[in-house]
Amino acid sequence: MNGYSKVILKKGKDEAVRRFHPWIFSGAIEEISGQYQEGDIVDVFSAGMEYLATGYLLSGSIAVKLFIFRQQLIDKKFWQTAFESAFKLRESLGLTDSKLTNCYRLIHNEGDGFPGLIVDIYGELAVIQAHSVGMYQLRAQFSEILQEMYGKKLKAVYDKSAESLRKMTGFKVEDQFLFGSPKETIVKENGHKFLVDPVKGQKTGFFLDQRENRQLLSSFAKGRKVLNMFGYTGGFSIYAAKAGAKEVKTVDSSAAAIEIAIRNMELNGISDDTHSGIVADARNFLTSMDDHYFDLIILDPPAYAKNLDSRKQALNGYKAINNQAIRKIAPGGILFTFSCSQVVDRQMFTSVVTAAAIEAGRKVQVLHQLSQPADHPLNIYHQEGTYLKGLVLRIL
Repeated sequence: MNGYSKVILKKGKDEAVRRFHPWIFSGAIEEISGQYQEGDIVDVFSAGMEYLATGYLLSGSIAVKLFIFRQQLIDKKFWQTAFESAFKLRESLGLTDSKLTNCYRLIHNEGDGFPGLIVDIYGELAVIQAHSVGMYQLRAQFSEILQEMYGKKLKAVYDKSAESLRKMTGFKVEDQFLFGSPKETIVKENGHKFLVDPVKGQKTGFFLDQRENRQLLSSFAKGRKVLNMFGYTGGFSIYAAKAGAKEVKTVDSSAAAIEIAIRNMELNGISDDTHSGIVADARNFLTSMDDHYFDLIILDPPAYAKNLDSRKQALNGYKAINNQAIRKIAPGGILFTFSCSQVVDRQMFTSVVTAAAIEAGRKVQVLHQLSQPADHPLNIYHQEGTYLKGLVLRIL
């Protein structure tokens, strides 16, 4: 016996667990034995006291997140084995020892068997972000495992869980270096250089999930006038400029992000004649910009919907910006448009972009349907893990 508290499900409420879904909702639970608190590891049993899975407790509507479906001790060796499995996937993708790319996602939530945890690698720096108390409590152990896995290649481990934990749980903590000390980090992605600031930057410092989509953009950018909306630190802009775009503008509401975007341009030898950064509200900019000036537009907004209650408003937001972009883009122009809202599925996103195109009255061709890359894997039993949706459209 491992001594974990027992979560006993109501009769008939074990079907999802038997199908290996990693979430248990509070309404499915009959009782929890013993003393317990949020973040504790628990074993889950059916109403007939058959063992089903092991996970940790949460305080919201999702009451348990599961990470193993066979009974065993959850110790450092267990997590080491899980980290090694995740590393082997990235190794097979050519990401762990690449001369062109040294930043990638090592741990991706349920996709890697770590519900509520992200670990991103930025060269010599690892950034941990916990979205639950259960994962946060293991941060020191995870830091040790990372140091043992990477050895001298790893110079620092930064925990950036404060904002996500406050939003998800109300749990108040401070971000901090678990190992090493802060310094400016420059990474490479497909040969391009980027400044990454995990302390002040959004998410863990960079949007690694767009790596393959940025590379695809390169094949469309030559000779075009490019507008990168919600451009953050200029990821898509760098790829466009290096691929021979005639002109590139990066627009973001954050002055700090635009400052880094301009520095990224300098890092990659791109002149001010080619690129300019603009601090502006995206919707206002789209509404006021000249018709048919840009012939390649990227719409990569932050998640408009964090939960089901905000989904309708989010869909209206996606429709509005896509409508403006489709109206304004030059004939023959290319639109890269995205949603990273988990509660807006691919069909919904495609439907709302279609509605925007209908209102704009333009002929539109779908060239590519985009998603997250393989270092952001999807657990097949957890379709909710599909969050990044994208379309590449040709507007006539």
